[in-house]
Amino acid sequence: MELNTLLYLAIASLVAFFSKRLTNKIGLPIVTGYVLSGVILGISVLKIFHADILDRLDIVNDFALGVIGFTIGSELRKAVFKQLGKSIILIALFESVFAFIVVSVAIYIMDPGKIYQALILGAVASATAPAATVYVIQQYKAKGPLSSTILAVVGIDDAFALIIFVFASIVAKNIMLATHMSIVSVIAVPVKEILFSVILGLVLSIIYVMIFRKVRFPDDLLLGIAGFLLCALGLAHQFHLSALLAAMTFGVGVTNTDAMLTNRSSKVTETLSPLFFAYFFIFAGAHLNIGLFPKIGFMGLIYFLARAAGKISGASLGAVLGRAQKTVRRYIGFSLIPQVGVAVALAIVVKKEFGSGEFGDAGLNLSVLVINILLFTTIITEVLGPILTKWALTKSGERQV
Repeated sequence: MELNTLLYLAIASLVAFFSKRLTNKIGLPIVTGYVLSGVILGISVLKIFHADILDRLDIVNDFALGVIGFTIGSELRKAVFKQLGKSIILIALFESVFAFIVVSVAIYIMDPGKIYQALILGAVASATAPAATVYVIQQYKAKGPLSSTILAVVGIDDAFALIIFVFASIVAKNIMLATHMSIVSVIAVPVKEILFSVILGLVLSIIYVMIFRKVRFPDDLLLGIAGFLLCALGLAHQFHLSALLAAMTFGVGVTNTDAMLTNRSSKVTETLSPLFFAYFFIFAGAHLNIGLFPKIGFMGLIYFLARAAGKISGASLGAVLGRAQKTVRRYIGFSLIPQVGVAVALAIVVKKEFGSGEFGDAGLNLSVLVINILLFTTIITEVLGPILTKWALTKSGERQV
């Protein structure tokens, strides 16, 4: 018997509760528990969350993406950039770009006939997940230049990843539609989408601040932030812009206009985010198709190794160019391996945009491949990533316990 949507959400909520308790006891990142729970409930094992119901629950993912984007943007304050200096910016920029380039080249060499596939996987690879890394730093009470740099880099890394993804996805779509592209259009089309997404987010942030600057009641702010986030997402979808980038820019605009309002708004979103993040990662894990492992296993391994190489080499070069301290130059890259988080969000965007049927079988195959490679390698990165971070903190002498 087919359950209704509310019952599926009830199941996800209760599973999230028990998953969180279990992962806390065994010391795993909570997000990892959500993803693994989704895998068990999803299309590969119990099939409770099958493909049709996951499509029906897309709106939940959309709003979760908005909250993720707003959360990222809220951390990008002018004061933070002034405090961190150029080394942080260079590290985040180079590790994101190098991961994109190395993965794109590696995947293209494996399958030269699908450059769009290489571009999308490279773009997804550019993101780094802060949750597991921050958890390890807190667990071992690490303090010092390496720890501070890691926290700063994972905080701004996703902004670069979003920009890379928007460029890559637009180029990939034009390739798949066999659209003739000049060098000018390759640059102009992504710049146009990014520019209008940024303008949308900034305009909404100005209006939001004007209306809610003096509002103190959390209930009123909850209605306001939900309304403006949904507006950003809806307008972005309506005019084919980047919803994630619009939501992030909305957060950037608010946090750099009114710090007090940002603080109040962030507290409101913190009450929403645990629920929507739980749904988001459980539903993402449910997409994993274990039956595809023989097909994607080798490509997944190449993706993992290429991404790790790009992250480590890019972060190290950025640290050298930014004249960071020796311990930072030597170990920073090993702490940037985890990928669950915004990378999963980008994979969901790929599924939504390329799996819609507009791009034919190639788009459908790409949407399935990307999310399965990501989830397949996430299991590896969420186990190996915290271990490497612990090793880096120990070798740098910043581990306290």
